[in-house]
Amino acid sequence: MAKLAFIGLGVMGYPMAGHLAKAGHEICVYNRNTAKAEAWTKEHGGQSAASPAAAAAGAEFVFTCVGNDDDVRAVVLGGDGALAGMEAGAVLVDHTTASADLARQLEDAAGAAGLGFLDAPVSGGQAGAENGALTVMVGGTEAAFEQAAPVMEAYASAVTLMGPAGAGQLTKMANQICIAGAVQGLSEGLDFAVRAGLDGKRVVDVISKGAAGSWQMANRGHTMVDDEFDFGFAVDWMCKDLGIALAEAGKNKARLPVTALVDQFYREVQSMGGGRWDTSSLIRRLTRK
Repeated sequence: MAKLAFIGLGVMGYPMAGHLAKAGHEICVYNRNTAKAEAWTKEHGGQSAASPAAAAAGAEFVFTCVGNDDDVRAVVLGGDGALAGMEAGAVLVDHTTASADLARQLEDAAGAAGLGFLDAPVSGGQAGAENGALTVMVGGTEAAFEQAAPVMEAYASAVTLMGPAGAGQLTKMANQICIAGAVQGLSEGLDFAVRAGLDGKRVVDVISKGAAGSWQMANRGHTMVDDEFDFGFAVDWMCKDLGIALAEAGKNKARLPVTALVDQFYREVQSMGGGRWDTSSLIRRLTRK
């Protein structure tokens, strides 16, 4: 069992850190909202710290799971950042969905301090985090990966090294690109079915058994028909992720016409007040009167 720090106890980080505690690791947590950190330690034990540096002191592995590039910089770099508290030989694992450029910057900073670094965004949503069944896509060195992978398995069903630093983030971008198109297609299909006078749920049950079947259909089809969007991955976060992917595509010259269009659709959902709705709420653009 290892001594760990976990920084960021949001809808993903809170249960991920919980799985690490259940696996028997010694954990110190940090969260900007101290009440959340106190609730976590009350539920899972361990300790909380007043700063990322204090949480990371003496830890063999430090995990971060926050909102965006700026949030990562705030908790990792600087006098109170995690790197300031880490000791040579430790490994920093960033689970935030962020840019590949940031991942490379953090690897450089970690390497200069004698630390390992992995960018390791996850897929599977809140349910995956709570069930310990996340898919983790990792960028970094094989040495750092071999150290950290067994620990990450506490909350993952798959942990895969995709390449050097930044490769994890690039893989997550591809993941979000695929999801965006799938949700839009599912939204259009279900709206069409209902407007044609069909039973939307029965349509889902039937076509999910054929070539149209997908994770989105199996897990969100019925709730989309019921106009329920109070769970899962929020539209605000999808807009952030698609923005990262589109910016990267501007550099590597990938053409993402569907992604760019769906990004606009999600921003329309935000303007409808749906920033915190689940991403399957894309259908509301079509069903609203």
